[in-house]
Amino acid sequence: MITVYRLVKTARAHEAFTGEGARLFGGRWNAPGSRVVYTSATRSLALLETLVHVDASLPLPSFSFLTAALTPDDVETLPADAFARRDDLAHTRALGEAWLRAARHPALAVPSVIVPEETNYLLNPGHPRFAAISTSPARAFRFDQRLVPASATYPRVSPRRTP
Repeated sequence: MITVYRLVKTARAHEAFTGEGARLFGGRWNAPGSRVVYTSATRSLALLETLVHVDASLPLPSFSFLTAALTPDDVETLPADAFARRDDLAHTRALGEAWLRAARHPALAVPSVIVPEETNYLLNPGHPRFAAISTSPARAFRFDQRLVPASATYPRVSPRRTP
């Protein structure tokens, strides 16, 4: 089994595996209009992938972690040379859209742009085998206050000073 992780706003946890956010706004691997669920190989990578999108000018909402269990047969991995231009949004979206249309597998392993040596997994909620992927209930997650912007709703504690 391959466990993948997703960190979402708690208010949206009920739709964490629908691909609705990606459908509305698009993402690195999909154009607006296409449903994709973005997950990560580890909790820490899911945290980083979420943290880069936190707006420091807004209060930090509540977040929750969810997981999905994939089998190796669920996952397609594109050749490494296909990702040579992973910083090129048009290129990565074209790759993701081609994968969605082909519908060979319900999941696609892709490198993280933030940590290229680590893996994110795209899930296709429109794939016929998607319903067989088991998911966990949401579990509340609280960012360590040292990672969140000062404007976040979590109270910040000043470091202790020693005389």
